[in-house]
Amino acid sequence: MTSLFLILIGIILLMCIWLNNISSRIGIPTLLAFIVLGMFFGTSGMVPLHIEDYAFPKEICTVALIFIMFYGGFGTRWDTARPVVREAALLASLGVVLTAGLTGLFCHFALRWGWMESFLLGAVVSSTDAASVFSILRSKKLGLRNNTAPMLEMESGSNDPFSYMLTVLMLSLLNGNASGPGIFWMLLAQLIFGSACGVGIAKLAIWVMERFSIKGEGYDSLFILSVAVLSYALPDLLGGNGYLSAYIVGIMLGNSEFPGKKALVHFFDGITGLMQVLIFFLLGLLARPALLHKAILPALAIFAFMLLVARPLSVMGILTPFRKYPFRQQALVSFVGLRGASSIVFAIMAMTESPWMENDIFNIVFCLVLISISLQGSLIPRAARKLDMVDADADVMKTFNDYSEGTQMQFGSIDITPETSWNGRKVMDLGLPKNVLLALVLRNGERIVPCGDTILRAGDKVIVVTKTFEDTETYLVERTVRAGEKRDGRTIGETSGEGLVLLVRRNGDEMIPGGDTLLKAGDRLVILKAKSGVPYG
Repeated sequence: MTSLFLILIGIILLMCIWLNNISSRIGIPTLLAFIVLGMFFGTSGMVPLHIEDYAFPKEICTVALIFIMFYGGFGTRWDTARPVVREAALLASLGVVLTAGLTGLFCHFALRWGWMESFLLGAVVSSTDAASVFSILRSKKLGLRNNTAPMLEMESGSNDPFSYMLTVLMLSLLNGNASGPGIFWMLLAQLIFGSACGVGIAKLAIWVMERFSIKGEGYDSLFILSVAVLSYALPDLLGGNGYLSAYIVGIMLGNSEFPGKKALVHFFDGITGLMQVLIFFLLGLLARPALLHKAILPALAIFAFMLLVARPLSVMGILTPFRKYPFRQQALVSFVGLRGASSIVFAIMAMTESPWMENDIFNIVFCLVLISISLQGSLIPRAARKLDMVDADADVMKTFNDYSEGTQMQFGSIDITPETSWNGRKVMDLGLPKNVLLALVLRNGERIVPCGDTILRAGDKVIVVTKTFEDTETYLVERTVRAGEKRDGRTIGETSGEGLVLLVRRNGDEMIPGGDTLLKAGDRLVILKAKSGVPYG
């Protein structure tokens, strides 16, 4: 029996990989394919896997959402998000409340639902889906104007905790477990304990990584994985918002400096993708096709209202007072409000904690997410082009913490001057180490592939190639010189550095600095750093 179960799991995983490949080829959103696969293996599918209640899927989805929330912060590049942090924070908090409230009013007055169930549905679907937004922006390499991409990424990555708070609040009211003072304390505890635990856990983890080397391949990933789990569990035990804590820990760790961070971004990108696949597969597994015909019309009505009224009013009400976001940008931000994994998790939570509702919230959310992913998700690139919000010169990958690309080999250049020891010498006489190759000589506009007899001359630019250096004790970081700070207007030799400045990027140019190089506000410095207690020699 165990072997058959493992074979079934293997087949499902292989089908997920196959669907991922063909969905991008024929233009169908990948997550939609996973929903269909879940329905194929569902209770009413061709290979039925019977799940009698929602309790077990709820626990799985809760764990999966932890990693999605953690990666929402961990993968966000704070330098690019900083200019829009106020707007993103308002969209993630006040925007969620407005969207939930407007959607609840629509359900009550248009669909004739009871007050409590109306606002519960509004709370469940009030947040946008971070993983879907990240996936679309990355896969399409969609560079957007006026800091739109970091705003969308930060909003979608941080609005789930507020949707969760509203869902918990509405479930407490629906079940008659909440009073005025109780509601106030619950909301306060969610924010205070969630934020405090998030900041505390993140600072402790950073302190540990700065002072102790984690030995063994992959154990640094295991350490961050355990931190992500604890970032949810500890505040949740205290009555705090675990998702808020996970996001705070993610963004603090993702924007701190420690060796191997880029590899961890890729690791958690893969984990998040797996968790998202799991949630959407479970959504398909739990769906009841026989009941979907009753849910499709209210789901279509709610989707249309959210797309055309609730989300636009929330976005425009928040962004218009800033007076720097044109209508077309507000329209795109509104359109990218996809519903996804978090709505599914909160719908399952609603079904387990208040199962005797008059309306089939789970299947309605199922249809709504299906429509949002398949329709909105596929139309985002076209909408961005129609609204003239695509910036061909913008690189959306700069908004993620794994932006800098690395390879096993790297090129470097050396300028030959009359004073250089290489001037007038043959390549074979240079005594180059085995892991350094002189690949090209640029001379008076010519490209010369050198051999051992090639003589280097003053004015040549020599291109060398060597292995990329990676080490657990030293690593590269980037710093921007800001106006008024200690580096601004001073030479490198005059500033007590945190490491060796290897490169200065200024106005699109790159220079190898010396001790007398004068730094200016706006300079981007590439610095070689060492962990605490490791000398430079």
